[in-house]
Amino acid sequence: MTDHTHETLTVALAQLTPVWLDRERTIAKSVTAIHDAAAQGAALIAFPEGFAPGYPFWVERTNGATFDSPVQKELFAFYCAEAVQIEAGHLAPIQAVAKEKRIAVMYGCIERPGDRGGHSLYASLVYIDRNGEIGSVHRKLMPTFDERLVWAAGDGNGLRVHPLGPFTVGGLNCWENWMPMARAALYGQGEDLHVAIWPGSDRNTRDITRFVARESRSFVLSASSVMTVDDIPASVPHRALIHAGGPEVLANGGSCIASPDGSWLVEPVVDEERVIVAVIDHQRVREARQNFDAAGHYSRPDVLQLSVDRRRQSTIIVRD
Repeated sequence: MTDHTHETLTVALAQLTPVWLDRERTIAKSVTAIHDAAAQGAALIAFPEGFAPGYPFWVERTNGATFDSPVQKELFAFYCAEAVQIEAGHLAPIQAVAKEKRIAVMYGCIERPGDRGGHSLYASLVYIDRNGEIGSVHRKLMPTFDERLVWAAGDGNGLRVHPLGPFTVGGLNCWENWMPMARAALYGQGEDLHVAIWPGSDRNTRDITRFVARESRSFVLSASSVMTVDDIPASVPHRALIHAGGPEVLANGGSCIASPDGSWLVEPVVDEERVIVAVIDHQRVREARQNFDAAGHYSRPDVLQLSVDRRRQSTIIVRD
């Protein structure tokens, strides 16, 4: 008889408050959370969208669409300075603890990549494996609504999955999870553990987490942050203007886990900063796919196929 006792995986969600617009202190807080998750036996921890250095909450609170606004220019420049440059080693502390604790990390950050000139920003989802190596960097395909005033559109290079214990893990940023073809790109690569990262709101996670689990017959983890206006540090430019620009709660969390049949394993957690830990069982995936498998026996590749361009986009081709 086959032994199925090693088909479980302990996973964690870091529902935390960033040290907003402070890359180094937010990454230090992330390292502490990874230690916490590892101490509870987690083999994977997922962080919210744009966690380091933080989501651009100021845009909708400060007339962010005003053209050539000195306020918006100053805030954007500050954001750029605090953004993550992977090639500069900014994620090295997270890579080091991932290697030390043998824990994989799905990390949401605002990336300022040198391969696109070094001054445009991307909402990126970085997969760091249990050896501390970066496996993929997925730049969000389409920023949503006012995000487009600060983030650039990404490409398909990071639409990749990774083996992790008995599972195959992939992930998307925020409203990318509503994009059928982006999901299908991961399903077709064998994804059965999906990580959805969000800036933080149970109005986003409560419905789609269960829907994607039900559609894909996979476990789905949604990771969100929590934040209020009182969490805005004094060092942030125009703090008073941002503080006064809207509701007190910027993000209420909503982190949760859905099982492959669409039922809750962990219901959305709101208004609470904590590392959420749960155990998932790969047998539940196989059971759910008995009657439906989106990229397998219930697909018709002779009729429907998806073309995915995973080349990293650039404005230049250099031949030396």
